[in-house]
Formats: sequence, C-alpha cells, structure tokens
Amino acid sequence: MLMGTSEAVFQVLSRTVPSLAFSDRGLRKANSTFPLESHVQCRKKRACSGFMESLNCSRVMRGCLMVSCIHGIGDASHGNMMFNRPWFLRCQCQRAESISGLTAEDGNDSLFVDTAEKSNPINVLVNGPNSLELGELQQSKYETNGELAEAGTVKHTSNKVHVNSMEDEAWNLLRESIVYYCNSPVGTIAALDPSDSNVLNYDQVFIRDFISSGIAFLLKGEYDIVRNFILHTLQLQSWEKTMDCHSPGQGLMPASFKVRTVPLEGDDSATEDILDPDFGEAAIGRVAPVDSGLWWIILLRAYGKCSGDLTLQERVDVQTGIKMILKLCLADGFDMFPTLLVTDGSCMIDRRMGIHGHPLETQAVFYSALLCAREMLAQEDGSADLVRAMNNRLVALSFHIREYYWVDMRKLNEIYRYKTEEYSFDAVNKFNIYPDQIPPWLVEWMPNNGGYLIGNLQPAHMDFRFFSLGNLWSIVSSLATVDQSHAILDLIETKWADLVADMPFKICYPALEGQEWRIITGSDPKNTPWSYHNGGSWPTLLWQLTVACVKMNRTDIAAKAVEIAERRISRDKWPEYYDTKSARFIGKQAHLLQTWTIAGYLVAKLLLADPDAANILINNEDEQLVNAFSCMIGANPRRKRGRKGVEKRYLV
Repeated sequence: MLMGTSEAVFQVLSRTVPSLAFSDRGLRKANSTFPLESHVQCRKKRACSGFMESLNCSRVMRGCLMVSCIHGIGDASHGNMMFNRPWFLRCQCQRAESISGLTAEDGNDSLFVDTAEKSNPINVLVNGPNSLELGELQQSKYETNGELAEAGTVKHTSNKVHVNSMEDEAWNLLRESIVYYCNSPVGTIAALDPSDSNVLNYDQVFIRDFISSGIAFLLKGEYDIVRNFILHTLQLQSWEKTMDCHSPGQGLMPASFKVRTVPLEGDDSATEDILDPDFGEAAIGRVAPVDSGLWWIILLRAYGKCSGDLTLQERVDVQTGIKMILKLCLADGFDMFPTLLVTDGSCMIDRRMGIHGHPLETQAVFYSALLCAREMLAQEDGSADLVRAMNNRLVALSFHIREYYWVDMRKLNEIYRYKTEEYSFDAVNKFNIYPDQIPPWLVEWMPNNGGYLIGNLQPAHMDFRFFSLGNLWSIVSSLATVDQSHAILDLIETKWADLVADMPFKICYPALEGQEWRIITGSDPKNTPWSYHNGGSWPTLLWQLTVACVKMNRTDIAAKAVEIAERRISRDKWPEYYDTKSARFIGKQAHLLQTWTIAGYLVAKLLLADPDAANILINNEDEQLVNAFSCMIGANPRRKRGRKGVEKRYLV
C-alpha cells in the first residue's frame, strides 16, 4: 500500500493524471478500526470556548473517513489513541491543482469520476470538486436532447416531456449537488440554483433532505455516498453546542451541516475541510430537529437491506449512536401520552404552523425508527432494557394513534355526539374534546368512504387538518392498520382535486386563512394561505406517496401522480414547492433546482419500475405487536379500566 500511495502522489505532483480513484472496500470489513497502513494523521487542537478536538487527515491520502470505535458515550478510538468527539471535524487537505475529487467504487463496480477541468460556480459554494460524472454520461444540467439551452432554462420543443431525458436530467442535477469532505462524497446540498443570491442555509446538507437523495443512490446501486453520510453525521452527534448557555440532549442529531474549507495554520499552500453542524442554534426560530436522528436510523436500515452490507450497522460506534438516539426519545418526562412531544418547527414543517405538541408526522417517523432500530440493535445484555422499552412504546404508540387520531364519517359522528367533562377511567371522551371543534369545512369534505389520521391531538384540542407526510408514513411504517391504510388512499383518490390538482402533493389541507392564519402563524409572510407549509404543494412527497402505494399494492395512484408532475416539473426547473390551492404557480419564495424535489421524483420512478425495492423502507407489523395490541384494545371503548391499567402481559 505504501508503494501504491507513493506512486499516486508522484503522479499527482507531476500532473500526469487528472484524477485518482480508490476503493472503500477495506472499510467494509467487520473490524471497526482503521488499519495503521491507512496513514490517517490525527492530532488534537483546542478551541477557545472549550476543550474541543479536531480530526485531521491528509487530502493526498484520500482515505479520510471518521474514526470507527466508541468506548462509552462520546469517546472514540483510532488504533491505540483515545479522543473525544470533536466540535468541528477537520480534514487537513493538501490541494494540488490536478486533484479535484474522489472516485467511489462500490460492490456493483459503479464508479464516480471527477473532472477538474470544468468550472462550476455551484460547487464553489459547497467547497467540493467542480463536477461529478458517471463514466462518460455526465452532461450539463442545461443540456436537453442534445441541444444546449440558455443558462437557467431547460429547452422543450413541446408540452410533452420526454421521460427518459427528464430522468437523465434529474440524475445529472442530483450528482451535481453532491458535497465532498476530504474528497469523499458525504451528502447533497438542499438546492443548487446558481441564480439565487439569497442562499440562506440551502447550501448545507440537511439530514432530513438527504433521505430522498440517499434512497435514490441506494436504488441506483451507488452505496458509498450513503455509507459516508451515515458515518460522518454519526460523528456530529451529541456535540455540546449551546443556545444561550443551554445544551441540547445527548444523542441529538444536527439538522444540517456544511463543509467549510479554511486555510491550514502555518502552511499557506494547504487547506483543511471542516464539518460545521447546525443543531438549531443558527436556524430560523432556533428550534432543534426532532426527526433528524429518526430519519438517520431509517436510512441506516435501508442501506443494510439494499447493499447487503450489515457490517456498518454492527459497528460499535453505530450501535452506540442508535442507542443514544433511542435513549433521548424514550426518556421519561412529564408527558402522559406515548407520542413524542415536540415544538413547532422541529420537523419538516419548520415554521410556526400550530403543530406543537404531538404532530402526526413525527409520530409516524418515530414509530418507523423504533421498528428499524429494534431490527438492527445487537442482542446483548446491555440492550435488553432498551428493547423492552421499545416494545412497550411501540404497543402504546400504535394503540394511541389508531384509536384517537383516526377519523372517518363514523368517528366524526361519534365526536359530534361527545359528552364533555367526563371524569372516570372509562370515559369515552378521554381528552375532553368539545364537539363544536369540528370545523364546517370537514363536515362537507369528509367522504363516505375513506378516512385519515388527524394532524394532532392534545387535551381539549383536535387538529383536523390532513397532513400528508404523517398519513403516508403511517402506511409505510404500519402505524395505521391495513383497513386504515386503504381508507387513507381511498380518501386521496376521492379528494384528488384538493390534494393533487396540478402538482402533487399538498403538504396539508386545508390552509389556515384570515384571522386564524394571523393568530396561529403570527402573520408569517412566507406561510400565507396555500403557500409553503400552509397548504403548499411539495413534489418531494411523491416518493413517500409511491412507497405507501407500493405497500398497499395500489401503484396506479402513484403512477398517476408522477405523470401529472412530469408535465411541468422539469420545465419549471424543479422548484421547492408550488402555490395556490390548485398548485398552478411556482412558490413565490421557492428555490429552484431543489435537490429533494429532484430526488423525490427519481425515487418514485425507480420504485414504480421495481416495486419490490420498496421493501428497504417498509415496516411490516410483526406478530408480537399484533398480539400485544389486541390485549390493549377492546371492542367497547366504554369498558372499565383499573387504576393500574391493563396487565402488561405483552412485555418481552
């Protein structure tokens, strides 16, 4: 290996080769520590605000992945060295002009090839290489059907979009959005619109946003970028970054991170890459993400099922990361409900929208993450209590959501006849819901066949809005029963004009308007009615819709939605969201070339072409949960319960 490395360095310095390639196969071994021959140079640095350490590695070596073993919480090892998790993860990078990117080779022999000769202003923003190609297929994102369109536009000769060229365009754009750390692909930026001067944090890698990109790469057989993303974000977990001298809970995953390239102290000819995360201390509203760690677990399971590489989830540091996320989410608190308590803005709907408390979206992702974690967690004495806590929570959570969040015509009529101020263990109206809360729009909107899970439930309050992600992922995760899952899809078909219209898919229905909008959103100018998260249409939801439809063997619904999107999504330059009730306008503040819009379309197409591939995301309810749930639920909701509740015979 020493001889091969020396030869590679010599070729780079003499500029005899434009780019280098290396394989990541050595990292797939069951041994979770790096061999000494990897030449990863580590050293400690101190920051003025505390004792924080940095990991540095030579860019010439091109083998800088994160350290592999964690001893205890927050400590890691490299060989015989022990160090704490850093605040900033650094990679010392010797920049030679002819070195511009990493080639990543995976088990199916697909190869990333980077070219340094092309100039790309987008990638300057993310400090990555100039462009990314797959063999000789890479083309300019503005090139369609062999003709070069003007910058910022896509040329179409007819209203009918050629599907193959659309998919090629989408793949080219997705690969151009890739972000590099130490020349390794580690994620995709949120948007890559070069004409947008107001970047904000859209040049960062969001954990939530990357899930659709990661699934697309997995389905394409390109595993390395997902593996790198999982490992690097794991090293960002549980840092003690603060907001007004207060630290978030241990195990928290960041909302996003940015790769920064800074000069190396004492050497003008060298730079180093730094992974700089955001846990919410710089976010609009300063809210920490609840769902980042949950999505990370879901992606980890998908990686193992798709690639067949289970050594990643078996690593000590990955197992510790899973446990830390679970302990954070399963910690006892003041809340009586089994649902996860979150604040407004802590999930996909990241602005004030009146979803504080127990929003359905978070509960569905939480339930899915618990099932995925239980499947991956190593069976050992130290994890027995955690598995028991997960089983208890899964049963209680499924009972709670299925019983109290579900609404259809029958349940709506039951709520309409509720009696209030009931004090007893066998009360029917357990949360003291007032019948007058049923909104007039719902009385007319609810179809005779079909139903859905409401957006939120709190004492004396039911949020009757239809939230798409929560309902779709409840189907995917089996949080909803089989009958409820079909009823949700029935409702989508019946209310197609409201939920899909000219562009799928409405993030919620209906929008807040008038005085209600002013009070609940605080007169948010971005969340005006039928815009952004207040009833806007988000094409990225296509992939969740497709997974749900595949699971219930109703792919015709997803195929119809994808066909509608294909009519204009490429011509509109892949916007973040659409405005108006029928989604006729591109969002007034929508970023173009939005990565998860692109990735969502690609995942939907790939799953429609190969429905069996959706199994990497689907959670099937097992026998234990079915039996335990039957112990809790009774046909008569008025049945009496003892003060200690049902005997917990379902504990495993």
